[in-house]
Amino acid sequence: MTVFLFTPQRSDADWKPSVDIYKNSDGWILKFDLAGVSLDDVTAQLSRNRVTVRGIRRDWMLEDSSCHHYSMEIAYSRFERTVELPEDLSTAQFRLDYRDGILLVRILRREEKDNNNE
Repeated sequence: MTVFLFTPQRSDADWKPSVDIYKNSDGWILKFDLAGVSLDDVTAQLSRNRVTVRGIRRDWMLEDSSCHHYSMEIAYSRFERTVELPEDLSTAQFRLDYRDGILLVRILRREEKDNNNE
């Protein structure tokens, strides 16, 4: 049996990280699969009902000048993923947590104050 190894063609738009979306009583938790991505290379933005995560996954093996790739299946490029949620989160706060290649975007709704109770 003959096996041919090749490098699939990739472009900057090829990689969109997978995301799991959870809703709880405080807001939302979005869990992005970012294996091999440094948190320093990630940005997140919240705009109305959209959450956008952008970044780049770098091939740190190429920093070693004695290494040359033979076959590559992992996408090393820029990525972007936008998720739309079913509510306006313009006044919400968000926090990023990163653990074991998983980025958690925690979105906390701000309670609107009742003007009569101030």
